[in-house]
Amino acid sequence: MKNYTITVNGNVYDVTVEEGASTGALSAAPKAAPKAAPKAAPKAAAPAGAQGAVAVSAPMPGKILAVKASAGQAVKKGDVIMVLEAMKMENDIVAPQDGTIATINVAVGDSVEPGSALATMN
Repeated sequence: MKNYTITVNGNVYDVTVEEGASTGALSAAPKAAPKAAPKAAPKAAAPAGAQGAVAVSAPMPGKILAVKASAGQAVKKGDVIMVLEAMKMENDIVAPQDGTIATINVAVGDSVEPGSALATMN
């Protein structure tokens, strides 16, 4: 048997794999391992307490092509905040609700991962 530690979507698992099974099949039984401390997200260049209550997150990995809104700007639900290029397609990132943009956490040309905080709103 061999033991491996595997991380999937930030969750850490200890996995034991049996070797030499006569049918050629391997059995794996994942057990939750103690969670490693998550990496701290980079802070936006905004004063303390300026973060908004509603986070606007990246739905997929990609590159920021344009930022259409700025901090302090009032937006309506569905207004385009920025444009994200993913797989050679331009995707509009829109406001999830009416409100005011509190922070913009990315700049044109930044690469983002799924779930990255792109902006916050109040």
